[in-house]
Amino acid sequence: MSEILGLGHDVVDVDAFSQQWHEPSSTIRKLFSVRELRQCTMRAALKHDEEALHAAARWAGKESVIKAWSEAIAGGTFPYSIESVPWNQIEILDDSYGRPRVVLAAAVEEKLVSSLEDASSLQQSATYGWHVSLSHDGGIASAVALLSRA
Repeated sequence: MSEILGLGHDVVDVDAFSQQWHEPSSTIRKLFSVRELRQCTMRAALKHDEEALHAAARWAGKESVIKAWSEAIAGGTFPYSIESVPWNQIEILDDSYGRPRVVLAAAVEEKLVSSLEDASSLQQSATYGWHVSLSHDGGIASAVALLSRA
């Protein structure tokens, strides 16, 4: 049985995101991993739509992950400031069936586990899992992320 630790939700204005995505001086692409960028390009080609649309949904996913994580540690200290979040190491990737999943780099995963254990005095043996859902309709991209403990 799983216990829900945190729930996050985010929405993104696709038009505003797309403008930033296409601006030559923008650094927004650096907030995504190479694998995420590749998947956005592939999905856009498959669906005959805009790469920025798929990136906006993934951005909402990343924001949702941070919100769920923050909720899970409640009164604890979040290990990153807003300026230091390693966004490209918090990946929202599709599995082989096209289902989105959260993939954290090893260092980020370590900080997640450490912050959760500090916040709740849990034992080192706890297993954590992510559930994420992405959607877009009209001019809005949306995501929900749920952090659980097995």
